[in-house]
Amino acid sequence: MRRILLLLFSALVAFGADDAWTKVKDIKSGTELRVFKRGVKQPILAKFDDLNDDNLIVATKNEQVAIAKDHIERIDYRPPKTGGRVTRETKTTSEVDTKASSSTVPHNAPGLATSSSSSLSLGGKPDFETIYRRK
Repeated sequence: MRRILLLLFSALVAFGADDAWTKVKDIKSGTELRVFKRGVKQPILAKFDDLNDDNLIVATKNEQVAIAKDHIERIDYRPPKTGGRVTRETKTTSEVDTKASSSTVPHNAPGLATSSSSSLSLGGKPDFETIYRRK
């Protein structure tokens, strides 16, 4: 009985790893990836190209590389950003000036005072999210 449970557990763990590998295949071509290889401290920064049962194929700055599934510890991807990259914000305030002016100059006369300000914000990239982790 113990042996059957152990085999069943091993099959479930293997199925979970394959399921995560399948999720990587659903990534859109050109998506930024961070690939962590076993025994290497620095991840590979690349763009997703293709995936098969044995290899992840990515494009780095200089070349196209196939990375064996057995050598991959973890894969992070940068999800697509929703919304525009530039955000524009405009604020307008109006207030009535009720205090009487001692001056007879027309531009100092009491009345409506309006101020307006505008700003632009450049949005950054979303953070990386883990999509595959070796079991």
